[in-house]
Amino acid sequence: MRSHPLWFTTIVVFLTVILIASITLAVMLGPVRIDPETVWKIALSHLPGMNGLVDETWSKAQTHIIWDIRFPRVLLGVVVGAGLAVVGVAIQALTRNSLADPYILGVSSGASVSATLVILFGFFKVFGQYALSFSAFLGSLTAMVMVFVFARVGGAISTTRLLLSGIAVSTIMSAATSFIVTMAPREEGIRSAMYWMMGSLTGAKWSYLSIPALMIMIGTMILLLHYRSLNALLMGDDTAVTLGVNVNAFRKFLVIVTALLTGSIVAVSGSIGFIGLMIPHIVRLMVGSDHRRVLPVSLLFGAIFVVWCDVFARLVLAPEELPLGIVTAMCGGPFFIWLLRRSAYSFGGGAH
Repeated sequence: MRSHPLWFTTIVVFLTVILIASITLAVMLGPVRIDPETVWKIALSHLPGMNGLVDETWSKAQTHIIWDIRFPRVLLGVVVGAGLAVVGVAIQALTRNSLADPYILGVSSGASVSATLVILFGFFKVFGQYALSFSAFLGSLTAMVMVFVFARVGGAISTTRLLLSGIAVSTIMSAATSFIVTMAPREEGIRSAMYWMMGSLTGAKWSYLSIPALMIMIGTMILLLHYRSLNALLMGDDTAVTLGVNVNAFRKFLVIVTALLTGSIVAVSGSIGFIGLMIPHIVRLMVGSDHRRVLPVSLLFGAIFVVWCDVFARLVLAPEELPLGIVTAMCGGPFFIWLLRRSAYSFGGGAH
């Protein structure tokens, strides 16, 4: 049933409808409640060619709240959730490990180190507005390479060594980030950096959306084009080679793609954990292990999940806010423990 085309199409259509409804509700909810008709009228009025075609029945205050504050934040949540879920799928195929994700393997922490240098000390100024994204990519790539180097013994990588290497690299990178923050010259900068490190969509702007959205679209399309190779990796290196996959070259390619995606996400949202762990696992239970189906469904599911996590973060302690990373950790921590405690975990048709 999970592999039936009609079942897959039904899930995609259903999740798309849920995502649109979630965006609408997330934009409506807040200290000032605004009805859905006004939400979409304001959105349509800002589309090219629509100016003057929509009757303006709303105030300037509502325009500011909806278009300048809530819509960018909600759509950034969509981008971040979709991206982290896709990265999680790719990393789990890369490592053949169902417990892997950018946060647990230290990739997000690596991006945080270099991104914090840009935020607090203005590193990589030569790259202008792309400095944060570029530095986060370099940090992600460095952390990923470190994890693989530490985990590789005798040409083989075991699940245990990979997890332990990821924890070690994450700890090192987190300590480096904390040291950088304590050296910051301004107290205000320290507070904003600490909040950013815990993961947050606060202060989202339209300008934050273009780079990560473009990177995730391109990255997802690239991964979909290589879905057969991703499927082959799940069967083991020997089988993948037999099926014509250059395993070493493809793994290096995946390292670069996942580092690039993680860096672009961390640059705009900070370090948000467990999305890449939970979403691919849940999606595989729904549609099976074929990456042609897992990738698009994970993208939609991850977007929906982060949108509602951010709504919870905004409203549960209103007018104060919880960092988004705390909310995802509250969900992801127990999920990770549950995975660890399972006696056997089927992944790609076998236990690893």
